[in-house]
Amino acid sequence: MKGNCLNSAEMTSQTADDAVDQMKSGFVTEQILEESTGQIHYSYYLPQDYSSVQEYPMIITMPGYDMMWFGADSSGSNLNWHGFLCWTEFPENLIVVSAQLTDWGETSALQAIELTEYFIDNFSVDKNRIYAAGYSAGGETMSQAVSLRPDLYAAYLHGASQWDGEYASVAQEEVAVYIFMAENDEYYGSQRAKEAYDGLYTEYSAAGLTEEQIDGVLQLQIPDNEWFADRGITGNYHGGGNILFDEESILEWILSHRK
Repeated sequence: MKGNCLNSAEMTSQTADDAVDQMKSGFVTEQILEESTGQIHYSYYLPQDYSSVQEYPMIITMPGYDMMWFGADSSGSNLNWHGFLCWTEFPENLIVVSAQLTDWGETSALQAIELTEYFIDNFSVDKNRIYAAGYSAGGETMSQAVSLRPDLYAAYLHGASQWDGEYASVAQEEVAVYIFMAENDEYYGSQRAKEAYDGLYTEYSAAGLTEEQIDGVLQLQIPDNEWFADRGITGNYHGGGNILFDEESILEWILSHRK
């Protein structure tokens, strides 16, 4: 049993063993996991009628800068983020985990991995169907986490972000990657998405995958202003890119992959 799990609202000395014994379905919010890298602030969702005798797919999803951890006043700011909620509304029963990390560098990447491992160790997770998603700063974090431990993740949704991880390790483990960036993203610009796609494509090819096989594990979507306008978004394309979590075909693509 790894780590200690605390409720940030109560700040008790409850252990991870106690927390798992009290496991319930639905949303469990504003938790704290004590790990070697420090405190990890997170919330999670368990399917209704969650049972330890059944294994569930799991997704670790990380929000952007405005929903990170900035102290007690920011606690739970990711709870209404659609990048968290959309997976809980999916027809298939999923374990969904979202953290409020404190940076988008090495520490946050290691904490994302620690959180993933904590859930593998303490919850009924299908290890062949662990997924990741990251948006903006959360994408910088998760691109590093996935490249550091590609053995953990079957697929990764990289939304409106730059790729800060390695390419080769992801390709060698054949982790499926879907890259989404608005053509006129004001913060990153779409060129960074193209560079990530090209870098991954090169490494998938070097790993021996054919063009058809690469198409099955690597996707790039760069929608233009008209695509966004059709969905009621006519500006702030970086923030508006969160609408990717409304696209059922993207979510289905991610969840279709297995180790």
